[in-house]
Amino acid sequence: MALLLRLQQGGATAPTLAAELEVSVRTIYRDVTALQEAGVPIWTEPGPAGGIRLVEGWRTRLDGLSADEAGALFLAGAPGAVAELGLGTVLAAAQAKVLATLPPELRGRAVRVRQRFLLDAPGWFHHEEELPHLATVADAVWSERGLRLRYRRGDGEVERTVEPLGLVLKSGTWYLVGRHGGDVRTYRISRITEATPAEPFDRPDDFDLAAHWAQSSADFDRSILRSTVRLRLSPRGARVLPTVMDPAAVAAALTDPGPPDADGWVEVEVAVESDEVAAMQLLALGDGVEVLEPPAVREALAATARRMARLNQRRDGGPPRGRG
Repeated sequence: MALLLRLQQGGATAPTLAAELEVSVRTIYRDVTALQEAGVPIWTEPGPAGGIRLVEGWRTRLDGLSADEAGALFLAGAPGAVAELGLGTVLAAAQAKVLATLPPELRGRAVRVRQRFLLDAPGWFHHEEELPHLATVADAVWSERGLRLRYRRGDGEVERTVEPLGLVLKSGTWYLVGRHGGDVRTYRISRITEATPAEPFDRPDDFDLAAHWAQSSADFDRSILRSTVRLRLSPRGARVLPTVMDPAAVAAALTDPGPPDADGWVEVEVAVESDEVAAMQLLALGDGVEVLEPPAVREALAATARRMARLNQRRDGGPPRGRG
């Protein structure tokens, strides 16, 4: 996409394009081939005055995007996964380049969509839900109108008047982020039983939907960590622990561990959801962990290890126990 947008501004040699786009010359030629195979009329001319050019008069339809298409551009993708792959800056640069090509009347709308809608794909499990009020809520988010809601909570319903600030799609589940009584809260769309537009409101200019959601998610993760375990970890166990337990809780524990022993083992105390969950999580560390407290986790881990040993013990060279 970056190469195509650059060629719309004029032709250039492969080394010049490579330098401008911060890629290799080989990548430029590979991308040229891919665009040609996709039907883009690109031609190359050797020699000092040559280069790579688009056929005169041809342009991508990007400049002809409708308002809805321009907005949809910023709904695509999964920010969390992009960041984990180390592509966050690449994505931001690509969006900026595309945004710069939009006509002024569409550019503002695209930015507004990015401020109000967020796709957070990885993580929580989900199932199909009935969403009869999603369209009403989305329209209120876009038009900056308040919402009078009836909302299921526990065994009953509550009424709320909310200033809708944004929508988040988290692994197939829709959430409304809205301000009520000065507090910004999250509402699951499927629990809304009635939604009626209310008066317009002034959206706070400094509200960042993505930043709020990241902080809210982190706060929720911490809120379910209601117990602690004290562990003795090998160097390998300390490296693996963040992959099986809450990374923030592990980071906090490893910030100030006890002094390592002669073999590099350290003692840490980690916040966990429950004893049962901790026992299952710690199995992944194998012999890289010793549970010091609480006894219930230590005993559960030992009992599971004994069952695993019995199931995998061979008899007379035969198959492992437990296989039929």
